[in-house]
Amino acid sequence: MAKESKLFGTDGVRGIANQYPMTSEVAMEIGRATAYLFCKKDNRGLPKNTKVVIGKDTRRSGYMLENALSAGFCSMGAKVFLVGPLPTPGIAFITRSMRADAGVIISASHNLYHYNGIKIFDRNGYKLPDSTEKEIEQVMFSEELNRYRPTMDFIGTAKRIEDAIGRYIVFIKDTFPHEQTLDGIRVVLDCANGAAYKVAPIVFEELGAEVFTIHSSPNGENINDQCGAVYPQAMCKAVHEHRAEIGVALDGDADRCILSDENGEVVDGDQIMAICALHMLEEGTLNKNTLVTTAMSNMGLTVAVKRAGGKVIHAQVGDRYIVETMKKQKLNLGGEQSGHLVFLEHNTTGDGMMAALKILSIMKKTGKKLSELKRQMIQYPQVLENVIVKQKDDFERFPNIISTIKKVEAALGENGRVLVRYSGTEPLARVMVEGEDYLKIKEYASDIAQTIRTQLG
Repeated sequence: MAKESKLFGTDGVRGIANQYPMTSEVAMEIGRATAYLFCKKDNRGLPKNTKVVIGKDTRRSGYMLENALSAGFCSMGAKVFLVGPLPTPGIAFITRSMRADAGVIISASHNLYHYNGIKIFDRNGYKLPDSTEKEIEQVMFSEELNRYRPTMDFIGTAKRIEDAIGRYIVFIKDTFPHEQTLDGIRVVLDCANGAAYKVAPIVFEELGAEVFTIHSSPNGENINDQCGAVYPQAMCKAVHEHRAEIGVALDGDADRCILSDENGEVVDGDQIMAICALHMLEEGTLNKNTLVTTAMSNMGLTVAVKRAGGKVIHAQVGDRYIVETMKKQKLNLGGEQSGHLVFLEHNTTGDGMMAALKILSIMKKTGKKLSELKRQMIQYPQVLENVIVKQKDDFERFPNIISTIKKVEAALGENGRVLVRYSGTEPLARVMVEGEDYLKIKEYASDIAQTIRTQLG
């Protein structure tokens, strides 16, 4: 390839569709390089019997990238199985189920339609570690691939799997206790006009819920547009209108969810984790009594888990790093404030529908409303500021930024904290300040954000 740069961020490759690196040319090379690295080679040095599953969300650019990826894999001799729109956790499941060598989801998650992305899973349904992504990049930017160009019957094939949705529906339903149903439960379901628009309503309806579905008519451009997990206001309003017991807002690829209680109040990922972790501690099912989250999670989550006799450890931001920590320490529950919840006994990545079903199961078992369950965790005031930056230089190179951060940290003392980091998928610096006084931390966050804006904006 002519242009070399770091392609992979915290969650695959992402950018504006049809602009570098989210072009059909790059997608084809990603397919070629991934096939080359994942396949078993015969004695002629050619890929042999490599199986790859490719899914996508509902963005219009998905057609372009799906075809390019498929061409890249086939050009290296791989057998490609196309499943169409399916949630990211569904691709992880199908990849494992089919004993495929790799799985790929074409999605930019919670971003608007003009973005897209490519995430790759290994044969066990886990997102690739940094080291493997680096290998793919190295192969793409070398001449190595040009030595492997299969011909004749060594060229790969592509076919569509028509029943992938049905397979995933059965899998998700099997994670809900067989002795329970959702009879008598009214659920507002916001599909974000995304990958779960077909799957999610069926799952909740077949388990017995009365489902009121919103934002389930994708047109290629309305994914995440003022809806879904990033914009839960419409879900909360619908919960009021339909007098529902719970609202479930998924994002574009349905690997995360944000909930609403029966009062139309948002229940975020930290609160969902708290409810699940405390219940699992009580049941004795939380491995090593330990929850994995990130530094972005509210201090109230750690306080609630510790009070119940549990422990919280922090991984690097990104559900991929949470899963890596969970695997290494043999833990079974982790997640992020943004709504990624990972139940490693069931699936290898965040799953919004699974998280919602876990909460519904706890509601049924305890007989408690969601508003009551969420009160088990008291949230500390938290302010998040996003600053558009021209480049992502090391903050340590800017004394003014470091000085401002240290002043805020000194003012907060032990009763708060500051976290400043770059987004892995967008040209943003994220400033998070947490403490006891909302007005003060809002002022502190604004000061840090303005300093970054002056230096890097």
